[in-house]
Amino acid sequence: WRPVAAIGLVVAAAIVVWWMRSGTGERVPTGRFAGNAPMPVVTAVAQTGDIDVVYKALGTVTPLATVTVKTQISGQIMRIDFKEGQKVNKGDLLAEIDNRPYLLQLDQAQGQLMRDQALLKAAQQDLARYRTLAAQDSIARQQLDTQEQLVAQYQGVVRTDEAAVDSAHLNLLYCNVTAPVAGRVGLRQVDVGNYAQTSDANGIVVITQTQPISVVFALPEDNLQPILRQLHAGATLTVAAYDRSQTTQLATGTLASIDNQMNVSTGTFRLRAEFANADETLFPNQFVNIQILADTLRDATVIPGAAVQRGAPGTFVFAVDADNTVSVRPVTLGVSQGERVAVVSGLVPGERVVTDGADPNTGGIIDRKSTRLNSSHGYISYAVFCLKK
Repeated sequence: WRPVAAIGLVVAAAIVVWWMRSGTGERVPTGRFAGNAPMPVVTAVAQTGDIDVVYKALGTVTPLATVTVKTQISGQIMRIDFKEGQKVNKGDLLAEIDNRPYLLQLDQAQGQLMRDQALLKAAQQDLARYRTLAAQDSIARQQLDTQEQLVAQYQGVVRTDEAAVDSAHLNLLYCNVTAPVAGRVGLRQVDVGNYAQTSDANGIVVITQTQPISVVFALPEDNLQPILRQLHAGATLTVAAYDRSQTTQLATGTLASIDNQMNVSTGTFRLRAEFANADETLFPNQFVNIQILADTLRDATVIPGAAVQRGAPGTFVFAVDADNTVSVRPVTLGVSQGERVAVVSGLVPGERVVTDGADPNTGGIIDRKSTRLNSSHGYISYAVFCLKK
């Protein structure tokens, strides 16, 4: 049995080696891919059209106003008059502080004012008498001068008392904490019964203006001059905000302002776009993708972006010649918009380019039976061409 087992092992090993070699061997193309058989591709015609110059950037939603509401006087909070997250208008009541100590201060200031006003009136009456006596040469001139200075002194005291009364009235107004701006309130920072002080860092609540709202973003310094030319010409630049995936447009606004200096460390400059935000899709401190329409190129040579290839010749396309053969055509590209790209040089309107079926790695044409839908020109049927050697 041993010789028989050895022969069986040798045969099994030979079978395994044969199977591995036959599995890794190259297959000879057959059918349409054999030899120099033509292969179907999809083509598109270079056309003349308008294409938008759009700059993209990452922006941060920034409120036009963010206010930490703080008390301007110290006192115990008696009532909170807002709900967290609600919208408030400018001047709406937010909280009430105990006003009893400030009512007493007002009474004290008013009493002091009445006392000093009486003293002033008495001094003025004495001054009138002294002037009559001085005209009759019945008193010394020094006594008249002293009385005049006393009247002036009481006038100053009365003015100080009036300011104290006004200050007491103002403190009573400060007992009602109102919204300084319109917006949406956040989470409250204190509760009823707490003793509020002017030194509290967190304040009572934070109000954020959400309508309108702005987005701050940065662009490279090379994009500054095209934008400035549009602004100096009086144009209004449209800005669109998209979500993280850049598929859903959140809001549309306009460019509001440009920062007055360049960031030398990054070579960028900051811009602010303003949005009405009527549906409040933009949330403060949210990151959004920004697309700003800087210009529109008129009568440009436009081709589908799928026709552009990149390889050893640089940027090129497979152009269809008059004899239905395909050749490599180096091109210089301009701006792109969606699936469309502008060609600065290398193509003229009317020429056909391959959009599907080209393999730039092998320099050949691969069979793709499906047609491609072009948003500008509709369906394009595929045709058969041969690669030009």
